Amino acid sequence: MLNFLNFMRESVSNYHACLNIEEILLKANYQKLEDNKYWNLEYNKKYYIKHNSRSIIAFTTPAKKTLLGSNLVVSHVDSPTFKIKPQALLADGNYIRLNTEVYGGPILSSWYDKPLSIAGQILIKKEDKIEERFIYIDKDLLIIPSVPPHLDPKVSKGTEYNLKTDVIPLLGIDGSLSLLEILSKELNISYTDILDFDLCLVNRQRARLGGYNNEFIFSPQIDDLASVYGTLDAFVKSKNQEVFNFYIAFDNEEVGSMTSEGADSSYLRETLTRIMTNLSYTYEEQLIVKNNSFVLSCDNAHAVNPNHTELFDPNNRPYLGKGVVLKYNANYRYTTTSISASYLKLLASKAKLNLQAYTNRRDLRGGSTLGALLTSQLAINSADIGLPQLAMHSSLEVCAAKDLFDLVKLVEVFYNNVFKS
Repeated sequence: MLNFLNFMRESVSNYHACLNIEEILLKANYQKLEDNKYWNLEYNKKYYIKHNSRSIIAFTTPAKKTLLGSNLVVSHVDSPTFKIKPQALLADGNYIRLNTEVYGGPILSSWYDKPLSIAGQILIKKEDKIEERFIYIDKDLLIIPSVPPHLDPKVSKGTEYNLKTDVIPLLGIDGSLSLLEILSKELNISYTDILDFDLCLVNRQRARLGGYNNEFIFSPQIDDLASVYGTLDAFVKSKNQEVFNFYIAFDNEEVGSMTSEGADSSYLRETLTRIMTNLSYTYEEQLIVKNNSFVLSCDNAHAVNPNHTELFDPNNRPYLGKGVVLKYNANYRYTTTSISASYLKLLASKAKLNLQAYTNRRDLRGGSTLGALLTSQLAINSADIGLPQLAMHSSLEVCAAKDLFDLVKLVEVFYNNVFKS
């Protein structure tokens, strides 16, 4: 559990999450490949590719050439937040505020009155080259102050927020402040060397155990970093040499996945083709492998909120601490089918684990996941699973420690088995 909490505490941005994934893979003796260089793959080896510092594909090759298929597990490293705009400071002679833009669909009220900071990527000029740096300012740097009920009675009763005026973080009262100077001081460089940045706000309240018996995990970014870590832990433990095993962590799920680092791109499809071609699979053999494969889409699920049980289906309603959730949707916004659900139930039975079911209340649309986007690119059998959690898209979310352990066990069993269609 300590390793998980440390991962959550240190993964302050999508970039930092990928750095932490990479560190775990390197410790497990995975060999790094480069997108822009030739590959010379071998059987019974472990590899990974890091794409633009924001997504990772790791895989193991089988002991010998096989048509049995592949086990693929996908999750995402991004979470709803605020991104900092290029011209970043708003100064009126009294206060200095940070010019930001909403990323994804955060619960805006959850960001108020909390110590915040900045993390992400900075690109600097190094002679005639561009060099990448990563930054996290380990300081209570910002706050989004709420309006007291004396001035706005609606605050205590619920209010509609104006993105233009209401959620701008306060940085200071010193009119001479410069964001580039703050960043350059942290990196010990000249501010004139900074070319650009991709930075987000970070809730400084980091991961911890809670509840009377420490049964809860309180943390930012449980959606979906808990799945990112849990599936990675299972991946590095797996020992299946009969098939290809894949661990994939995409970016930009919260904004539609339509980037080169997202699930709705051709990147995974091209990478799978490249791997198979490198290992001398014919086109027909590649199609056979694909049709013997299985995708496990791991993106968290809504646990029943005890204060609002009316928002959930009367029968298919998961709870914290009662197991991993299998997600269904009649309109296939989740990819679970009767075939894929049956396979997951067999695996859960083998691991002696309980599975919960989730469907949206019939008049609520709900969200979508990586699985539907990915299988539109690959046409592979797939199921959607996730940890049950509360406060999804809040700046501080809640899940149960027991469910995290169940997720690791279930995914480890998945990796160590072979799907037979």
